[in-house]
Amino acid sequence: MSARPPETKTPDRARLANGRVALICVGVFAAMTGAAFASVPLYRAFCQATGFSGNVPKASKAAGQVLDQKLTVSFDTNVRGLPWNFAPEQLHQTIKIGETGLAFFTVTNTSEQPLTGHAVYNVTPLQAGTYFRKLQCFCFTDQTIQAHQTIRFPVVYFVDPGFARDGDTKAFTDVTLSYTFYPATPKTAASAPKPQQGLGGPAGAGL
Repeated sequence: MSARPPETKTPDRARLANGRVALICVGVFAAMTGAAFASVPLYRAFCQATGFSGNVPKASKAAGQVLDQKLTVSFDTNVRGLPWNFAPEQLHQTIKIGETGLAFFTVTNTSEQPLTGHAVYNVTPLQAGTYFRKLQCFCFTDQTIQAHQTIRFPVVYFVDPGFARDGDTKAFTDVTLSYTFYPATPKTAASAPKPQQGLGGPAGAGL
């Protein structure tokens, strides 16, 4: 009995098969994209809690040790989708690792109405985010700024001494702390702190 010759696909059948593969790929991609968007809040919370992807964990107390090794911290500010002027009062600070630093930022709402924003932050190089700690920051909560109002926000921070012992970070001499203000969602804006006294009139506490 002779062997059956292999079946050869005609051009039409080949195009049909390729079309099915393409549809399957599109479906898989759509499912993965939907899952990614659904997980954004969880991913952001994870990053901010662990320092993964350059995010800065919140600290409950200052470092217990101050080293002689120094680090230069640069500050970067951005705004997306808000008529706000946002800038650091200092471009750089040099601190000792473990030492508590204090930086100030100013935000002005140039519009004719109150607006609420939320600041997203990260540190570069990304590996440094694991050791960069904040004790006080306007980025912990949404901030409501009145029309034509300027607010001065403090940020209290330190770099954990583990930074100097980690092989991936101990050689770094410069890090950058970056903030970007985005419009707050209606749900989070409703829970923003009530205005208190600040530069230019009532201001969100931002602490």
